[in-house]
Amino acid sequence: MEQLDFFEVPSPCKGICQVNNKGYCKGCFRSRDERFYWYDFTNEQKRNVVRLCHQRYLRISRAKRKQAQDAALGAEPLPYQPSLFDEPNDDLSS
Repeated sequence: MEQLDFFEVPSPCKGICQVNNKGYCKGCFRSRDERFYWYDFTNEQKRNVVRLCHQRYLRISRAKRKQAQDAALGAEPLPYQPSLFDEPNDDLSS
């Protein structure tokens, strides 16, 4: 059963129109295409964009929080951990 739309989904724009290094707006976390085509999207597409923006916000917030914790603890970055799919190194297997 399809849900009826009585109200437009409001734009998540915060008025901070700057782009981060990944190409997302620093204010609302929308991509370039999501910003440009917002008014062409259906309400379902708009809700999906808002959901994606929220996920991006949470991911960036977690990364910033972890970076701040690491800096506060003076932690060094984790050493390189080889992938299970890397070729085995003959020097280590001897």
